[in-house]
Amino acid sequence: MNQSILRVKVDEYLAHNFYEAGYSGVHIVKTALGARVHIYAERPALIIGRRGSTIRDLQKILATVFGMENPQITVSQQENPELNARIQAFRVVRLIERGFHFRRVAFAVLRRIMANGALGVEITVSGKLVAERARFEKYREGKVYKAGHVVDELVDKAVAYARLPKGVIGVEVLIVKPGTPPDHVRVREAGEVKEFVAKVREEVLAKGFKAPEFEELEGVLEEAEEVELEEVDEVGSQT
Repeated sequence: MNQSILRVKVDEYLAHNFYEAGYSGVHIVKTALGARVHIYAERPALIIGRRGSTIRDLQKILATVFGMENPQITVSQQENPELNARIQAFRVVRLIERGFHFRRVAFAVLRRIMANGALGVEITVSGKLVAERARFEKYREGKVYKAGHVVDELVDKAVAYARLPKGVIGVEVLIVKPGTPPDHVRVREAGEVKEFVAKVREEVLAKGFKAPEFEELEGVLEEAEEVELEEVDEVGSQT
């Protein structure tokens, strides 16, 4: 329990101070020699600092403020930063704080995420966007899941805040990572259908039943489609 609380406190401190570096997460492991801290970020050089000055200061803070014994810090670049919701949320926040229009930033980041293979993206920007009254805008592309076990498997969610003179603007990024969701439907190719029908025919013949030829099945399907089209035409002419 104490280890979990310590990790949350360290994570909040790093997220607040290193969002410019594209901070994405931290992993803390206690060892016999002390504590091993592994930090993941989009730009590790900003956390390491010139000649390691920033990381040495961070070691002192972890030891004195958070009470970690002999912290050994390692900084690595996050794999697939375009599909990490926290990195993208911090990216939107940084661009908004630099003066770019929130809508332009949101669409640019959304297209960038989708171009890297995401199944879906939703970006929500809320606060005093264009007037004194607070409101929110959502930008969505692709398929976005918000319920069910697929959320735990494929969805990555993060929240960040842009601090502007007129107030705080909240940014929420939700990314559906590449994968196979449970509601995925794939249309089989003609060759696959023929192989499947041939396999079924073999199983039917093996049981001693008479199986129709594939051409006969195609004929039955074509006749059914023609009947449906005729019924649609009749309904259209009556209306």
